[in-house]
Amino acid sequence: MDITGIAKDFVTLCKAGKFEEAGRKYWSPDVVSREPAGPMMEARGIPAVAAKGEWWNANHEVHGFEIDGPYVSGDRFMVRFAMDITPKADGKRVKMDEIAVYQVAGGKIVEELSLIHI
Repeated sequence: MDITGIAKDFVTLCKAGKFEEAGRKYWSPDVVSREPAGPMMEARGIPAVAAKGEWWNANHEVHGFEIDGPYVSGDRFMVRFAMDITPKADGKRVKMDEIAVYQVAGGKIVEELSLIHI
């Protein structure tokens, strides 16, 4: 499957709320996921990236989300995630706007870089 097919399928799964399934299907064994800040700034490998997702789900209540994309260029695609969440740590409901840039090699996502709107 080419990058356009991977990007479209990945986003379709995410829009259906199947984030873990999208990851299992497309993460490279050596995937690296990077965040701008926080306790999970960098995760390497499928087990660590999966644990990062589990941590996020355990520490946030999601009230709703919208996903826009994918936008494809070369070996990368971008997805915009807009979420209405309440972090359990402080209980303050917020709107989160995130851009995720994914790099693909060999039919798998090798890097995820998250950019948060501030």
